[in-house]
Amino acid sequence: MKRICQLITLCAGWAISVATPADSSSEWFKAGQHKIIEAKRLFANRKTAKNIILFVGDGLGVSTVTAARILEGQQRNASGEENFLSFERFPYLALSKTYNTDQQIPDSAGTMTAIMTGVKTRAGMLSISENSRRGECRGTETNILPTLLEEFETLGKSTGIVTTARLTHATPAATYAHVSERQWEDDSGLSKKASGEGCHDIARQLIEFPFGDGLDVALGGGRRHFLPQVEREKKGQAGRRKDNRDLTKEWLKNYRQSAYVWNKKQLAAIKPESTGHLLGLFNPSHMQYESDREENGSGEPSLTEMTKKSIQILGKNPKGYFLMVEAGRIDHGHHANNAFRALTETIELSKAVKVARDLTDRQDTLIIVTADHSHALSIAGYPTRGNPILGKVVENKRNGDPSSKPALDANGHAYATLSYTNGRGFATLDRGGDTRYTSEIKAGRVTYLDKVNTRDEGFHQEALIPLNAATHSGEDVAIYADGPGAYLLSGVIEQNVIYHAMKEAAGMNKQ
Repeated sequence: MKRICQLITLCAGWAISVATPADSSSEWFKAGQHKIIEAKRLFANRKTAKNIILFVGDGLGVSTVTAARILEGQQRNASGEENFLSFERFPYLALSKTYNTDQQIPDSAGTMTAIMTGVKTRAGMLSISENSRRGECRGTETNILPTLLEEFETLGKSTGIVTTARLTHATPAATYAHVSERQWEDDSGLSKKASGEGCHDIARQLIEFPFGDGLDVALGGGRRHFLPQVEREKKGQAGRRKDNRDLTKEWLKNYRQSAYVWNKKQLAAIKPESTGHLLGLFNPSHMQYESDREENGSGEPSLTEMTKKSIQILGKNPKGYFLMVEAGRIDHGHHANNAFRALTETIELSKAVKVARDLTDRQDTLIIVTADHSHALSIAGYPTRGNPILGKVVENKRNGDPSSKPALDANGHAYATLSYTNGRGFATLDRGGDTRYTSEIKAGRVTYLDKVNTRDEGFHQEALIPLNAATHSGEDVAIYADGPGAYLLSGVIEQNVIYHAMKEAAGMNKQ
C-alpha cells in the first residue's frame, strides 16, 4: 500500500510538471507560443493580385540566406543567429527544385525560363523550349515560350525589370528575350550562321519589344551591349554593337515621355509622374558590388533605390504591373569564393524587399522572393553563439563558455566557418609581413589561416576542388511569398510551378 501511494504521488508530480512546464517563463518558450498564435491567425488571401513583384536572388541558396541573416545581425551588434532578413518574415514558404531539362545542376537561363514561362528547358537557353538545341537559330521561332511579363503587357498592365547584373544577362533577359544562346547579348556575339538565319540579339529584343506599349522600366548594367563599337563611353570603353545602332537613342525615339539615365544622380532626378518609359544603364558591364559602390565613387544607384523608383513609375497604371528585381551579384560573389560580397548583396536584397513591401498594399500586391539556383557555400564547425560568421571557428569549453582561441583542425591549425566545395580558393604571399591574395587557382589547404584575417572583405574562402570559378549547386532553394495568392506556394515544387502560381494569383487563368 505504501508503495502504491508513492507511485501515485510520483505520477501526480510528473503530471503537474507536464501541465505547467518548469521553463514556461523562458523567452524561448514565450516566443514559440507567440509564433503558434500568429500561425492560427493566418488565413489565405484569395483576392486577385493587381500587382506582382518577383525578387530573384541569383545564387541565393539556403546557406547564403542563413549566413547573410547572421552577418546582418552582427553588423547591428547582435549575436546574429536570432536575426531575420525582411523576406524571412513572409508567411508562406516552399522549396523549389531547380534542375534544367538537360542538367542536374542548373544555369540561370534555364531556371529563369522555368519561372517566367511555366516550362523547364535546357541550360543556356532563354524562353525557348527544350525542343530547340542550344546555339541553333533555325526553328527557334516555333519553340518560343511566352513569358509572364509579355502576358502582363498584352493585358495593358505595366512591366519592369531591375537588376544589378547586365540587363542582357540570363536572369533579366529571360523575362523578355527569346534566344537559344544566352551569350548573344549583342550582335557581335551572334554567330554568322545565327545572324544569317535571322536571329536577333538580346539587347535589340529589349528595344524592339513587341508587346503592349513596350517595357516601362528597365534598370541595370550592360551599357556596352546597347552602344555601337564606334561610340566611346565616358570612361573610354567602346560599345560592342557591330550594326552601328545606338539603342539608347532608339529607346527615346520609340516612346513618349521616355527617359534614359546612366548614373545615380540622373535616376534620382526622374519624376515618376511625368515618366512613362525609363531605361537606365549604369555600367558598361555588371554594376558594382554594393560594398564597393560608395567607396569607388561609381555614381551607381543601389538595388533598393532602383526598386523604389520602378514601383513609383509602374504604380501609376490602374490596371497593375509586373516587376522583376534581381540581386544578380550574389552569384558573382559566390563564383569568386568571396562570401563577404555575396552576403552583403543578399542584405541589400533584403532592404529592397522591405522597401517594396512598405510601398505596396499586401491586399493587392503579391511579393515573391526566390532564387534561380543555389551555390556550394558551406557553414560548418561548432562555433560558439555569436561567433563572427566570416571569422575562424571558436568553440565552447566543456562548461559551455566560449574559448579564447580558435578551434584547431587535425593538423593543429585554425579554420573558418565558411568554405566552398569548389572554385579558385585563395593563396597568400607573405612579403615582409604583408598578406596579399592572388588570383591563382589554389584550392584546398594551400596555406594556414592562423595569421590570415578571414573577415577581410577581400578574403576568398577556401575551396576543396580547384576550378576557374565556383560552380552552382543543385539543392532546392526557398520561395518566400506574401500577399494575394501567396498560399499557392507551399511544399516542394518544381520551379516552373512559380509561373503558374503567379498567373493564378493575378486572375489570368480566368481570362
